[in-house]
Amino acid sequence: MEQNDNSKKIEKKINLCNKIKLLKVDHRIIGKKLNLYHFQNESPGMVFWHNDGYIIFRELQKFLRLKLNKYDYLEVKTPFITNISIWEKTGHWKIYKEAIFTTYSENRNYCIKPMNCPGHIQIFQQGLKSYKDLPLRIAEFGICHRNEPSGSLHGLMRLRNFTQDDAHIFCTKNQVIKEIENCINMMYEIYNIFGFKKFIVKLSTRPLHKIGNDKLWDQTENNLSFILKKLNIKFQYQIGEGAFYGPKIEFSFFDCLNREWQCGTIQLDFTLPKCLNLFYINKHNKHSTPIIIHRAILGSLERFIGIIIEEFSGYLPIWLAPIQIIILNISKKHIQYVLKIFKIIQKNDIRVKYDIKNQKISFKIRKYTIQHIPYILICGDKEINNETISIRNSFGKDLGFMKIHDIINKIKKEINNFYFKKRD
Repeated sequence: MEQNDNSKKIEKKINLCNKIKLLKVDHRIIGKKLNLYHFQNESPGMVFWHNDGYIIFRELQKFLRLKLNKYDYLEVKTPFITNISIWEKTGHWKIYKEAIFTTYSENRNYCIKPMNCPGHIQIFQQGLKSYKDLPLRIAEFGICHRNEPSGSLHGLMRLRNFTQDDAHIFCTKNQVIKEIENCINMMYEIYNIFGFKKFIVKLSTRPLHKIGNDKLWDQTENNLSFILKKLNIKFQYQIGEGAFYGPKIEFSFFDCLNREWQCGTIQLDFTLPKCLNLFYINKHNKHSTPIIIHRAILGSLERFIGIIIEEFSGYLPIWLAPIQIIILNISKKHIQYVLKIFKIIQKNDIRVKYDIKNQKISFKIRKYTIQHIPYILICGDKEINNETISIRNSFGKDLGFMKIHDIINKIKKEINNFYFKKRD
């Protein structure tokens, strides 16, 4: 009995510590403090991105585009609003209609897209496809809307309007294993950049409400488990948690509070292509049905930004930081030197600002350290006389004096290498 009481006390203490820690890293509080975004009751579950927050969003997209190019994806853009008939054909309307926003115009019912696959299928169907065109990798930063219950909405983590880093790979049966391996390699590459190395991988099997026969589901589930075993990836089964059109691999990682976040998904789909009569011309000049691999790496970009803001307590890697350098003067006589340094840095495509207000240097240093700006440059008499700059990082560490070209080279290298050092 006493042991149980002690266990409960320990559990209570851990929960209290986590709550206190969460208050310090809550992305909603940090977002407001750093002027990144806000939320309003007039648009529940939707983000108002401010300039600095939207820089983070765009830089994340830019980074992902480099990976899309590396893995030979074609980026597309599909309509937000499509006729309800498309969603009825794919089966989404029957399964998800409660979560789909609709609109009405000229005696027609339309859906505001909750996902991107039907749009990518429409693109595949434009023009005759040959086996030589496959694999066809179609990617989109797709803006989706889902009518999530109001009680489940939570900052950037659970939204009604969000952006998916979505892709659909149309391929032959012989290409499936290689394509899924490429998806997994791409995921690990991206997660490692942010320091996420502790994963849980789950294989979600057929749900109660599904399309396609059991034989087809057996085949697809066996294919995915074979690939994971081949790559020596430990995984656990999630019975009945697959999509209605196929099983999926889910990648989850743990944050600083040991909370689990599911981000990446890979879904193997043999059924939708058959239902929609998709085909390509095979090497025997006959019709064959392609297979679709649905994949997302970060899932929702907004949610991932929320995760990394909390994980790193607002100290973003320099390549994501809205302002990468702030230049400060000690007194009025140093203003011209600040402006000279500012122009040199700005020409090197570095996001830089200056503050030449008549305020104490200690006040300004503290102000911009609190704003988590990666580098603070200070200009005074010593710096002007030696043609150097005093440099401090966002953690308050004094890095000494450096020449301007050395600072530029250091920072450009960190930006180009997607460098990130986590706070100790």
